[in-house]
Amino acid sequence: MKIFVTGATGYIGHSLSLKLAEQENTIHVLVRDAQSGFVPQHPNIRVFEGDARERSSILSAMRECEQVFHTAASIKLWVKNPDDIFKTNVEGTANVLTAAREENISRLVFTSTCGVIGPSLKEPMTENDPRIIGFAIDYELSKKMAEDMVLQYAKKGMNALVVCPAKVHGPGKVSHGIAANSMIERFLKKGIAVVPFPGTYKSCFAFIDDVVEGHLLAMEKGRSGEKYILGGINITHRDFFDCIRTITENKGHIIQLSKNKIKGWALLQLLNYSIGGRHPFFTFKMINHMFSNYCFSSEKAIHELGYRITPLEQALQKTIQYLNQPLYA
Repeated sequence: MKIFVTGATGYIGHSLSLKLAEQENTIHVLVRDAQSGFVPQHPNIRVFEGDARERSSILSAMRECEQVFHTAASIKLWVKNPDDIFKTNVEGTANVLTAAREENISRLVFTSTCGVIGPSLKEPMTENDPRIIGFAIDYELSKKMAEDMVLQYAKKGMNALVVCPAKVHGPGKVSHGIAANSMIERFLKKGIAVVPFPGTYKSCFAFIDDVVEGHLLAMEKGRSGEKYILGGINITHRDFFDCIRTITENKGHIIQLSKNKIKGWALLQLLNYSIGGRHPFFTFKMINHMFSNYCFSSEKAIHELGYRITPLEQALQKTIQYLNQPLYA
């Protein structure tokens, strides 16, 4: 089968493309730079250079394909011009949907994020729970807008659905500074983990292999017009890093910072940017996000798709083994 994948140089898209290629499919991947070291390499992968913001390049790469995985997104948590995020995540998705309709694609899976669902209170959030706060982060808002478009196309007859990964870790590229892999790597190499005080805020950590398998299951079994959370283990930040210390016998320190200290850190990053041009890891908009629980339930995906969650210790062992390799070979 010929399958079109966007975002193949990204974390999830890269692993997904290789998995699909290993299953003897012919994979068409659309990438901005065909010479990038992140382009997945496999005899069954055909590389098309282009941009999701350009419908002509999408049509060229999508031609003759039967299925589409749209994983491409700008996940930058800070940009000088927020329009860049919306052009990639919203306009890019509109282009993919329009092209999929023109090419009579049989099925489309869109990769959203649990960030769209938002923070949790007492119980883990589900696909149908209303968001309890507004959107302070442009990335999450843009993904919400893109997600709504996919579901509208599904209502009009397109065979399309949405998957929402939680905070993903595991073998793969390390990107922005507060991504799970980046936090784990920093703890392994520098012996420091910074968490919001009092360290009891919870997040949902999902293993990359589970998330990739969840995409395949969604394509095979998911219901059109539905959303599926692809989550993992809900755990406090402190317990998460304690688990890493147990596995590695790492004596690293878990530093718990108050909201005021986090605000001061954010201010210092803005000053560094204004002086030296170094982009901040996070901004003031993200501070309330950091001091919230983000717990999610994967029960719908488990029951309807057969989604499985790898035990945390087993998942972390594989993540740590990968991050300890020279240059992530």
